[in-house]
Amino acid sequence: MSSKEPDVWFRFVRAHRTVIREIERRLAEADLPPYAWYDALWGLESGPDGTRRMHELADVLAIERYNLTRLVDRLEKDGLVVRSRSDGDGRAAFVSITDAGRVLRKKMWKIYESTVDELFLSHIEPEQRQLFADTLERTAGLAVEAGVQVRTRRKT
Repeated sequence: MSSKEPDVWFRFVRAHRTVIREIERRLAEADLPPYAWYDALWGLESGPDGTRRMHELADVLAIERYNLTRLVDRLEKDGLVVRSRSDGDGRAAFVSITDAGRVLRKKMWKIYESTVDELFLSHIEPEQRQLFADTLERTAGLAVEAGVQVRTRRKT
């Protein structure tokens, strides 16, 4: 990249981190749990019947499974999710959002949504949003595909 070009990647990462930090601050100010809890609850609520396999939830959240296990432990302790095992495959672990989890996620969303709108979306022209969203989706897809290719090569 030319030194005359803006460092788009760095600016994106910095913007993401600082907006998330501000969301975290506002959630704490409202006596609500951290952002990661919202993310996990939304990952479940958006799944079929509010349930996902643990590995699916990890993929949706782009989080390592060992970190997800600790997060789900905390959510379960607070009655926001429940875990279960598959009747047919005892190894398959499922997590489901509870009614209390749905209520909390909606409370958190009010702060999350207003912060994202104020600090991010309101600064992108409506016609640019689709292009930006498509670019981010394409980038994520390429990264997932690259990881799959590496894992496939390791198995052979």
